[in-house]
Order: sequence, then structure tokens, then C-alpha cells
Amino acid sequence: MSISADEFVELMKDSPTNYPMQALQRQADALLIYQSVLQNEIGQAFLALLETFIAPRDERAALQAYGRWFRALADQNLGWQDYLCHEIAQAENPFTRQVQHTNLADLPLALVTAVQQDLRSLQALYHCPPTQLSQWLREISTCPTPPVPWASTITATDLLPSLQQAEDWGTALADLATHYRQQGTGLFARYRALRWQAGQLMGVAYPDPGRLSDLAGHEWQREQLIKNTEFLLAGLPALHVLLYGSRGSGKSSLVKALLQEYGDRGLRLVEVAKTDLADLPAILDRLRQVPQKFILFVDDLSFEEDDDAFKALKVVLEGGLTARPQNIVVYATSNRRHLIREFFADRPRPSAGDEVHSWDTVQEKLSFSDRFGLTLTFEPADQKTYLAIVHHLATRHAICLAPDDLEHRALQWATRHNGRSGRTARQFIDFLKADLTLTQETP
Repeated sequence: MSISADEFVELMKDSPTNYPMQALQRQADALLIYQSVLQNEIGQAFLALLETFIAPRDERAALQAYGRWFRALADQNLGWQDYLCHEIAQAENPFTRQVQHTNLADLPLALVTAVQQDLRSLQALYHCPPTQLSQWLREISTCPTPPVPWASTITATDLLPSLQQAEDWGTALADLATHYRQQGTGLFARYRALRWQAGQLMGVAYPDPGRLSDLAGHEWQREQLIKNTEFLLAGLPALHVLLYGSRGSGKSSLVKALLQEYGDRGLRLVEVAKTDLADLPAILDRLRQVPQKFILFVDDLSFEEDDDAFKALKVVLEGGLTARPQNIVVYATSNRRHLIREFFADRPRPSAGDEVHSWDTVQEKLSFSDRFGLTLTFEPADQKTYLAIVHHLATRHAICLAPDDLEHRALQWATRHNGRSGRTARQFIDFLKADLTLTQETP
């Protein structure tokens, strides 16, 4: 019997135990655009399980296939329906790539029609609950106990809610298009923090969880960086930024905290090591056509003379024949105001073997940091600033100590460790919180 995707979905809603396994398999096989949804471990295990139900029935093969599918879901603690929505949300295919830049009405009709068909087929799979698969397996199995249906302890109710609530997924293209434009596809949907490594972008599964509200001190610098980042997200001209100052002053933490604040608005942070700066042209080409906004984060920046990385970064900061991408800025941190090391030997001393215009060379070195449109200076923390940071972090971590006692301990810590800085304050609070917790728990 041949039925349409719409009829199949309605059949499952009305009576899930009566719809045919063969029809479910045909819906999966007929995908034209969203094949990637079923191409990873969970999807392949599901298809293999269906095959054991339909082929000449082999009880042992069916039990093993069910076990592989159950374990694949358990490994990620992900429900079957959440898994499907998760994969649809991150899918990278001709539709999801084009709809980020093109209105739905301007896409090829055949592409839009194929996507609608795929979504209805995936909706059919969505409405096939694990309890149904367990029931099918029980019918062909002689096991004394029925197989346990998988049930996740985590439900991603905020993942594509408009799709989950739609009666007909084929009518949800507009909401999907909005999602893809805001959150991206593929790697950029899966990760908000990335790293350029071995000539390619790699996702960072566990980015720094620090938030802007965790940081205290250097309020003016923070506001300037936030304002510049808001320009970037709004599609307005944003400046490259150099964060210069003493060690432990929170420069890197401030940049990384932007991701927690603006990741939902399409901001992505790409860490680029100094040794990989020569790859900057390739990185820009990779990100230029992506609708998300990118901060290329270069930590602890400095150069040696004749460093190729210096030349590559100079082209990005100043621009070249190729137009600068409007969705990319460079945020770099450094402990050195002048990023290129200068030696006394560089100073002009006229002799036959010296460069005639040697001061020009010196000035080029000294002015490289000026090529950043915005330079934010982080001065060393004085005692007042250091204690203000300590009190702020103590409040954030719910540490209850008398102010005088807290300050006395904080100053002792700074004297015995790394001096007064935001980093020292954070290390002190982390140690103090663990110490107080352990003391309270010890009988």
C-alpha cells in the first residue's frame, strides 16, 4: 500500500501500533536533502533496526540491533525526538546554506519542494516512539521480559519549538530559515567557540564558562569592548582591538566572556595561535560568506623581527586588494605595548653598512600596535581595585565572611602568591570556597 507523508503522519498520530514498518523505512530512504540527519551513529542504528524488522526475521539480529540503537541514544542521553530536532537544527545541506543568504521565495522551487517532502518524512520518524520499536521487537522475540524502551532524562524543549509544535512540518520553512540565519549550520551551529588547528576549523566542545558579570575592575575598558562588539553584531563598522596590559589583569577573560553574552545572537569566537597567523587569509576566506559574526582571538601576541606572522596580521589589520570581511574582527591580547621586539641595535647609528632610513624601520615596528583601531590598556591593580574584585567574586560565589576577615586573607594571599591582580583574586576565591566547603563538611 502506498501512502503520502501526510497520510503516514496522521496514521501514526491516530494509531501508532498499526502503521507499517515498510512505510517507515520508505520515508527514511526517500530523503533528498536531509540525508545527514540519519547518517551518524544513532541514525544508522535506527535504520539497521528497521531492517531487522522487515527482512526475513532474525530474532538475534533484531535484539542486537535494538541494543546498538539503545546504547547510541544512552551515550548521548538524548531522546529519539530530541535527536531528530537536534540534527535538523544543525544540518548542513544545499537548502540550509542557501537560505542563510537568499529569501525563501527566491530559492529554486524544486529545492523548496524537496525540503518540504523531507520534513514531512522526518516528521513521520519523529512520531515513531521508542515504545513502538520496543513493542515491535517484543512481537518477534521470545525473550521472557520485553526490551526496555529508551527514555532520556533530558528534554531539549527549547530546540526548534516551532517545528515540534507544527501540525505539518512542511509548512515550517519560514521558521527554519530564521533559525539557520541566526544560528548557522554545521560546525557553526554545533559550536560557538572554535579553534584553527592543522589548517582547519575545529569545534571547542567545552568553552570557558566565564561571564561578563563575573568580572570586576577595568569597567571603562569592558564597556568599550562591549560597544565595539555590539557594532559587529549590528553589521556596523567594528574595529580591531588590542587589549594591552599587565599579566593577570583579565584581558583574555574579558574576550572569552563575550561568547557567553552574545553567542545566542550569532557571535562566534575563533582562537588563532600566533604560529597559525600565516593562515589568516585562508581563515578569512572560510568565514567571509557565513552570516554569523566572528572574533578572531589571538592571545599573548608579540613578534620577533622578520616574523611571517607579523606580515600576515598586518595585511588583515590594514586591508589589501581583497575587501575586509564585515563579519570579522581581530581581538588580540598582549603584555607588550609595542608588539614587535626592539633592540638597542635597532637604533640608528650611521655607518657604511646601515640602512639609510633606519628610523623608518624603527617607526614601523613601534607603530604596529597603532594599526588596531582600538587599544584598551589594563593597568596593574592597586590594593583598592584588588579588594573590590575580591568582594565582587565573593558575592558571586556566595562566600559569607566578615569583610575585614575576607580582606585580610586576600591581602595575605596576594603577598604570598602572584601579587595583586584579577587572576590572583580569582585564584584566592576558588581556593577559599573549596577550603570553606571542605571545612563545613568535615565532622
